[in-house]
Amino acid sequence: MGDLSRDREVSLDLLAGDWRIYQLRRGHRFSTDDQVTAWRAALAFPGARRVLDLGCGIGSVGLTTLYLLEQEDAALVGVEAQEVSVGLARRTAGFNELEDRVTIVHGDLRDPAVLPPDARFDLVTGSPPYVPIGRGLVSPVPQRAGARIELLGSIFDYCAAARRWLAPGGRFCFVMAAADHRAEDAPARHGFTVLERWDYVFREGRAPHISTLVCARSEEGPHPPRQQGQLLVRDLTGRWTPEYLAFRLLICPSVRAPL
Repeated sequence: MGDLSRDREVSLDLLAGDWRIYQLRRGHRFSTDDQVTAWRAALAFPGARRVLDLGCGIGSVGLTTLYLLEQEDAALVGVEAQEVSVGLARRTAGFNELEDRVTIVHGDLRDPAVLPPDARFDLVTGSPPYVPIGRGLVSPVPQRAGARIELLGSIFDYCAAARRWLAPGGRFCFVMAAADHRAEDAPARHGFTVLERWDYVFREGRAPHISTLVCARSEEGPHPPRQQGQLLVRDLTGRWTPEYLAFRLLICPSVRAPL
């Protein structure tokens, strides 16, 4: 992991509260997609004690979810296929003194054997890549390519994995491109009912860019009517909206809106 020891190639950035995260300066970096996934996941099951983050990357979704949960002893397991991201996530856990609560597994979420047969989780999260193979430019940086292009599975694979490891009564939360019909098709195919969908508009006047969906096992119903919501990130002038700033302050109380 020689590249992880070079400070000029790695940055240490504020993630949630006073927790910080290691990221490659020219690699995949956490984004609003990750933060809103963690936000809605934690609200869906605030008392969760065991969290699984599928395709966890550098750990941003799982760690932010862990920070937002009510249980101070909640534990996180992340499954990630890219070695460089596994190294960064483990390094982050160590920096924040979370080794006793965070386990990062190097493996493919599509492989049922990547976790023990009896592994079950109250809350499962995922931030899958959005672009099918052949429909987008593949970055020469493997870490970036895997985060954007479906090289190691799609939302259908994430739903299959969530179905495999979700505990009875648990919740599955993921983020997807808002206009992609697979955000609705994939959970339905794998026996999930969507309980909540939030759309995120990055600039006033535009269509929603991403959506988060919270799901439960369909057979555990009857479920309440689906809840819908929307968050506007920036207004017509490009400034953060008060609602978005409130969301950011929930995760990082020290954050300030850009001028």
